[in-house]
Amino acid sequence: MPQRPNRSAAVRRLDAARAGDPGHAARIAGMPALTVALVALAFALVWFGTLGVRHLLGPDEGRYAEIAREMLSTGDWVTIRYNALKYFEKPPFHMWVTALSYALFGVGEWQARLCVALAGMAGLGMSMLAAARWFGARAGLLTGLVLASAPMWNVAAHFNTLDMTLSGVMACVLACMLVAQHPGTTPAARRNWMLACWAAMGVAVLTKGLIGLALPGLVLVSYTCVTRDLALWRRLHVPAGIVVMLLVAVPWYWLVARRNPEFLRFFFIHEHWQRYTSTVHARKGALWYFVPLVIGGFLPWLGLVPGMVRAVRQRAGVADASSSRPFQPALMAALWAASIFVFFSLSGSKLPGYILPVFPALGMLAGAALVQTGERAWRRQLRAMLVVGAIGLLASPYVATLDSNNTPNALYRAYAVWAALAFALVMLSAVAGLWLQRRHGPMASITAYAFGMLLAFSTALLGHETIGRSASGIDMVAPIARVLEPGMPLYGVGMLDHTLPFYLHHPLTMVARADELTFGTEQEPQKWLPTVDAFIDAWLHGPRAVALLSPQTFAELSARVPMHVVARDWRRVAVANFPIAGAR
Repeated sequence: MPQRPNRSAAVRRLDAARAGDPGHAARIAGMPALTVALVALAFALVWFGTLGVRHLLGPDEGRYAEIAREMLSTGDWVTIRYNALKYFEKPPFHMWVTALSYALFGVGEWQARLCVALAGMAGLGMSMLAAARWFGARAGLLTGLVLASAPMWNVAAHFNTLDMTLSGVMACVLACMLVAQHPGTTPAARRNWMLACWAAMGVAVLTKGLIGLALPGLVLVSYTCVTRDLALWRRLHVPAGIVVMLLVAVPWYWLVARRNPEFLRFFFIHEHWQRYTSTVHARKGALWYFVPLVIGGFLPWLGLVPGMVRAVRQRAGVADASSSRPFQPALMAALWAASIFVFFSLSGSKLPGYILPVFPALGMLAGAALVQTGERAWRRQLRAMLVVGAIGLLASPYVATLDSNNTPNALYRAYAVWAALAFALVMLSAVAGLWLQRRHGPMASITAYAFGMLLAFSTALLGHETIGRSASGIDMVAPIARVLEPGMPLYGVGMLDHTLPFYLHHPLTMVARADELTFGTEQEPQKWLPTVDAFIDAWLHGPRAVALLSPQTFAELSARVPMHVVARDWRRVAVANFPIAGAR
């Protein structure tokens, strides 16, 4: 009976033969480089290819799109203006990038969202780099798959808000610091990585103010208290780093304060101290406000939480076990997520986007945990998501029963179809993951599952256009543009419309209610009409003009003054103070 060949020896010979094959040599974390490139291309196409499919929503998307448009139009990149009024609630970095996007590619929806998409991708890429440095190349790839398919991260990267830009920059802060602290990093490289970290903090300060410095500082203090590793502070290059951060952040603050003396008090007292310590901004939330957001935002990977905890407890990635206090990257990532979560949970002002900076840290921990996850545990995760998808699919008809003052039931009925399709894709992704695990192993399974989740949540987001189109007012743009001439007043009577000014390329003049432009109207009172009587006088005796009103306000005022309807939808009416040719 012939002897069976020694399998181990055969495998070694096969590996040696493959090692001599140039095609086999091009591998990343054990995967063919071509496969990795194709997967990255597929993710990038979905990530960037969907930016312009939806119309902009208010308030954030329209607001920041219009601020950047006015910045580019006026050429003033220092004094931020919204509807031609001073607007000092936020620093300019996000608007700078958006205005640059307009300058390069024209004014449009995908150009307005390009900043957040790039920030999300930059945060993802830097998180992959840090995870690969500490936990291995495979963990780096897995970190990217986790973060790209985490609903909160990929959805936020397609909404034009400052929260995503800040979170992408903060992910770079964390990643640069982690790479700098690796024991294999040379002193020169450590210095350069830490200076990059400090520069990123400067950009964060230019994006949302002192929070860009406060959050990393809080995390470092928390880490020091837990580990008692004071030596870490000597490796942060603090003096040089502070200089770099100030060089990045201070010039704009100095210029804007010099041109606008009222800036400092409003920005630092009202927009920082009062926002955090009080409910002056009417953004209340319970102590557990962010709990469902983190759970839902990390839903496809919740089964990894036990493994993520083990990675922290077992000091994953620690290379120098002989040191009494080695740097612990998993603990740093965990404290980053926990400290930021607690910080915003205690705040008197809460919005969903505030919690976004925790997700890159969770992604890195999940990447480290996935490397150690067994096949049985991974199957449990896939089966759990199969159940979640099935429950969501069965519950999706409930969406068709919703109705509200802001969104008619007919729009919810249209969106219910998209919700069902999204949950069907969740189920299909889990099934594909189970099938691929049996035939091609865990990496193929995880990759397909992650891509399927990205498709599922992208589908849910794209389907929101059934609601968002009418909310944006885009169908009113053409008829208004036919009568609205350059320089003609466009009044917002008792309402601040956040999207039409962007689409019309024409700022609003506020009437009676300043809304969030109160500070601007106080600084430049000549640029608004504080009462309805002042509006009526301007409407009757002033130049030709167009006004936007709510249906209720239109019903009240049209009985007092002549108003010629230009266009209307279920939430706003556009009128002119002059007859319109061809109107009935």
